[in-house]
Amino acid sequence: MSTFAKMAMTSSLTPTTTTLSLFFSLFLILGVAISQTEARAFFVFGDSLVDSGNNNYLATTARADSPPYGIDYPTRRATGRFSNGFNIPDIISQQIGASESPLPYLSPELNGQRLLVGANFASAGIGILNDTGIQFINIIRIPQQLEYFRQYQSRVSALIGEESTKQLVNQALVLMTLGGNDFVNNYYLVPNSARSRQYALPDYVPFLISEYRKILMRVYDLGARRVLVTGTGPLGCVPAELAQRSRNGECAVELQQAAALFNPQLTQMLQDLNSELGSNIFIAANTQQMHIDFITNPQAYGFITSKVACCGQGPYNGLGLCTPLSNLCPNRDVFAFWDPFHPSERANKIIVQQIMTGSSEYMNPMNLSTILAMDSMA
Repeated sequence: MSTFAKMAMTSSLTPTTTTLSLFFSLFLILGVAISQTEARAFFVFGDSLVDSGNNNYLATTARADSPPYGIDYPTRRATGRFSNGFNIPDIISQQIGASESPLPYLSPELNGQRLLVGANFASAGIGILNDTGIQFINIIRIPQQLEYFRQYQSRVSALIGEESTKQLVNQALVLMTLGGNDFVNNYYLVPNSARSRQYALPDYVPFLISEYRKILMRVYDLGARRVLVTGTGPLGCVPAELAQRSRNGECAVELQQAAALFNPQLTQMLQDLNSELGSNIFIAANTQQMHIDFITNPQAYGFITSKVACCGQGPYNGLGLCTPLSNLCPNRDVFAFWDPFHPSERANKIIVQQIMTGSSEYMNPMNLSTILAMDSMA
C-alpha cells in the first residue's frame, strides 16, 4: 500500500491531529517536488523554432531582431525569437516553474547565478547536417552548440564546483529541435540540390537519422539524462511552402512525404537508444501530429486560418521575411502561423500543452508532466 493510501486511511479514523499531519506531510512532499522543479536547469539546442536570440550576436541573415517580431512579448520588442511573443522554450520554462527562460548562450547577461538556470544554444537556420543553412553564412551549427555546452559546464564548475555541475547537468531538462531545415533549407532548397542528387529521399532520411543519433549520443556523453526530442512539423503545410508549391491550398506533397518518413524513424531511433542505454533518456515529442491537429481543423482550436501567416507578403503571406513593411494581422491569437515558417505564440502554447500532458499519441514513452513527477520523487 502506498504512503498516501496509508495516510488517507489513518486520517479517516482520527480526523483531528492525523488530518493535520496528513496535510502537513502533503505540503512537505509537494514543497520538495516544487523546489526540485524550480531548481532544475534547462538547456535548449536546435534551430529557429527554439532560438531565443543567439543569432542577434552573429553576422547572419537568419535573425528576428526587428519589428514586428516580439510585438506580443512582454517588452513589446523584438528579442531574436521567431515569434510574435513567447516561443516553445519560454512556455516550457513557465510550465516547469523556472525562475526565467534560459538566456541565449551568447548573451553577455548569461553569467553568475543566471548560469544555473541553464542556457539556450539554439541558432536559427541550422540542421542535423553541417551543410544545412549554408546560405545564412554565420550560424551556430550543432557541433559548435555542443562545444558551447561543454564550455558552459567549465564556467559553471568554476562557480559551484565540478561535482555540483555534474549533478546540475544530470538533473537538467534538455530540449532538442532539429531536422526541418535539413529538408527546407537543404534537400528541397533548390531544384536538383547537392543532397538530392546524392540521395533519393528514402535514403536521405536514414542518413539524417544516423547523423542525429551521433548528436544525441554526444549530448548524453556530456551529461544530459532527460532529453525532449521534437520531430518536424508537417513541413509541406507551412505558409512558405503553400506560397511556393501549392495551387489550391493543399500541402506540398514532397515535403509532407519527407516528414512522414522522418518522424517515425526518429521515434524508433530514440526507442532503440533508450533500450541500449537501459533508461528513458530520450523522449519523442510528435510535433507533427500536434501541428496537424490545428492545421486540419483550425476552428476547433480558435484559429480563423492555418494557411495564411499573420506577418508576411504574397500568397498566404508566405513569401520573404516578416518585416515592418509586411502585411500584419491585428489579432495574432487567431492565426496558427506567425510568419511563413513559425507558429504563433498561441500555437506554441497548444504544442507545449501536449508536451506537458499529451497521450502516447503525442509523447513517447511519457509526457513531461509524468517525467517531472517521477523525477521529483527520485
